[in-house]
Amino acid sequence: MTMKKATRLKTATKAKKKADNSIEAMMAAWQKAMTPAEGHKRLEPTVGKFKAKTTFVMQPGDPPQTSDGTSENRWILEGRFVEQLYRGMSMGMPFEGRCYMGFDNVQQKYVGSWMDTFGTGIMHFASTKASAKEIVAVAQAWDPTGKKIVFDTITKIKDKNRHTYEMWTKMKGKRFRTMLVEYTRT
Repeated sequence: MTMKKATRLKTATKAKKKADNSIEAMMAAWQKAMTPAEGHKRLEPTVGKFKAKTTFVMQPGDPPQTSDGTSENRWILEGRFVEQLYRGMSMGMPFEGRCYMGFDNVQQKYVGSWMDTFGTGIMHFASTKASAKEIVAVAQAWDPTGKKIVFDTITKIKDKNRHTYEMWTKMKGKRFRTMLVEYTRT
């Protein structure tokens, strides 16, 4: 074998090893990204059937409106997301909402979406900080006039049978809580 041919063979062998290592590294990264982990386990207390009491305030100074509902939450996609199905009444009308929430291993954030019968849009959210007992997130949606609304949300896990969800926003320069949902396992 000539020296030139041996060099080409050595270079080709190195390139193949580098490509194999790159593929192995990429596959390992995908495996880590797709495998439910500690962030997912923190959502376990929210899985199950709950009665819900919702307190809603339309704008600062308005009297709070309360309503009762139910929430059925289950793991989907092999433990990657919690699907919530909420049913109840709101403002004297039947109300149904659906949430999908999970932990994005790549971004290291809780992410999700909410949709309900009071609109045709989807509210998206991502956490800004999280612990075993509290998930703080920023959510974005659009009101019926097309104005973007930004909410601060707080999910508090009190214990395995109780958790709450709060939604805060600004209106007329004032930050206020628009919604509190108190969940109790049934």
